[in-house]
Amino acid sequence: MREEIVGAGLRRFHELGYNAAGVKDITDEAGVPKGSFYNHFESKEALAVEALERYGAGLRLTDLADGSVAPLARIRGHFEFMRDRIVALEGRQGCLLGNLGAEVADHSEVIRSAVAGGWRSWVALLSAAIAQAQAAGEVGPTDPEATARFLINAWEGTLLEVRVTASVEAFEPFFALAFGRLLAP
Repeated sequence: MREEIVGAGLRRFHELGYNAAGVKDITDEAGVPKGSFYNHFESKEALAVEALERYGAGLRLTDLADGSVAPLARIRGHFEFMRDRIVALEGRQGCLLGNLGAEVADHSEVIRSAVAGGWRSWVALLSAAIAQAQAAGEVGPTDPEATARFLINAWEGTLLEVRVTASVEAFEPFFALAFGRLLAP
C-alpha cells in the first residue's frame, strides 16, 4: 500500500503541483482508503520528500558517473534522456525538483531542504563529469561546479519555456549553446 501511495503521490505532485494534489486525490489514484495514508506517512510533506527521492532515482543521475562512457557523451546523454522524458509528456510537467522548488520552497522547510539536497546531488554529479571531460580534453577550461550550476539553471529555464510556449523548440538553443559553446574543447 505504501508503494501505491508513493507512486500516486509522485504522479499527482508532478501533474498538479504540491498544493493542488490533495491527500484524497493521491489515495484515490492509489486505490487505497484515505485513512490509510496516515498509517504510512505523518504528513503530505513527508510523502513529497519520498516522491522527490523516487523522482531523482528515475532521472538516472548516477549515469553521469558511469566511467564506461566518455564524460561528454555522459553529459549529453543525461540531458537527452531528460529531454526525451519531457517530450514524451508533451512538455506539460517539467522537472519535479524545479516545480516543487518554485511552488513550495518558501512555505515548507522540509520540502525546501529535500529539493536543495536533490539539487546539490545533481550539481555534484554533473560537476564531476565536467571535470572528467576537461581532464580528457573534451571540454576547455571552465569552473566545473559553476558550469554545472549554470547548465542546471539553464535547463530548468528551458523546461519553463517548453511549458509556457507548449513547444519543444526551446531545447534547440539549450543543446546548441551547452554543447556547441559552453562544453566545447
